Parts: sequence; C-alpha cells; structure tokens
Amino acid sequence: GLVIDGPTLNIIFQGGLQEKFLQLTQYCSSVLCCRSTPLQKSMVVKLVRRQLKVMTLSIGDGANDVSMIQAADIGIGISGQEGMQAVMASDFAIPRFKHLKKLLLVHGHWCYSRLAKMVIYFFYKNVCYANLLFWYQFFCGFSGSTMIDYWQMVFFNLFFTSVPPLLFGILDKDVSAETLLSLPELYKNGQ
Repeated sequence: GLVIDGPTLNIIFQGGLQEKFLQLTQYCSSVLCCRSTPLQKSMVVKLVRRQLKVMTLSIGDGANDVSMIQAADIGIGISGQEGMQAVMASDFAIPRFKHLKKLLLVHGHWCYSRLAKMVIYFFYKNVCYANLLFWYQFFCGFSGSTMIDYWQMVFFNLFFTSVPPLLFGILDKDVSAETLLSLPELYKNGQ
C-alpha cells in the first residue's frame, strides 16, 4: 500500500510527476490519500482510472470526500460524525469501516452470482417466447395473427418475468456468508 499526503500530491500534480506516481501505484494494491484537499483526491482517482484503465473504489466519510466518491467507479460512503454528504453521494453506504469486508466479499460475491444466473434466465425466457411465436407463424400461414392476447401477455410478463427473478434475487445464496468471509479467494470465481 501507498500512503501519501496533500503537500506531496501538490508536488506531483504541479511538477508533472504523474507518470512516475502512476508507476509507483502499479506496485501497490491500495493507495491512501491523507491530509489532502477534495480536489486532489478526485484528481488521483481520475488519473488512475484514465491512465491505468482499472476499476476504482473510493471510500469516504465526509463532505470533503464527495468529489472523490463521485469520480470513482464505485463509491462507498461511511455514515459517521461528519454528516451524511458522503453517504448521499455514494453507491453503497455502510455504518462502520469494519463492514467493508462483508460488503465486498459476501454481498459482492452474491451479487455476481445472482446477476450471472439472471442473465441466463432472461435469455432462456425470451428464447422460449420467441420460438413459440415463430413456430405459430408456420401454423397460421404467416397471417400475422397473434397467438396470445393482450391480457395473457401481461400476466405472462408479470408471473414469469418479475416474480421468479425477485424471489431468486432475494433467496439465492450459493455459498454461506461464513464460508465467503473465511475464503476470500471465492470472490474471484464470480468475476
């Protein structure tokens, strides 16, 4: 990890040392900016995101972190004593920093898993429905008549498109939370 302060960031951005700074950050798994201005924090995130073409995650707990949270791909706001500005500007909100591990490893893995299965489900549903209409056109001699009236179509979409994904999204957990927390490498399987 790299810990860098505001005056050092000032020297980097004003002295044209961004390339050297980026080379240094490539050897780090995380970069921590302390005692820096909101503009400097967002400039670091934008620089890393633009030049290295990587996904960025910013975590903040106050109004001075809002620009950094908004500049990142994923922003996490920590609700605390400094107010709710960071939480309001973030993608995810957590009450304490210690909950970050569970947010990433458990809920992140479950989200990857659910989304991957839901994409397959939607392709399957739409292929089945399109095949049904396609083969019906052979049966009716390509007259353009509809096989399913409007109300049946509404109930088809209501029961087969909204209810199963909703239940699946709420109830599906392929691995328990305890297992995901004890084996962090399971997170990469979803990717």
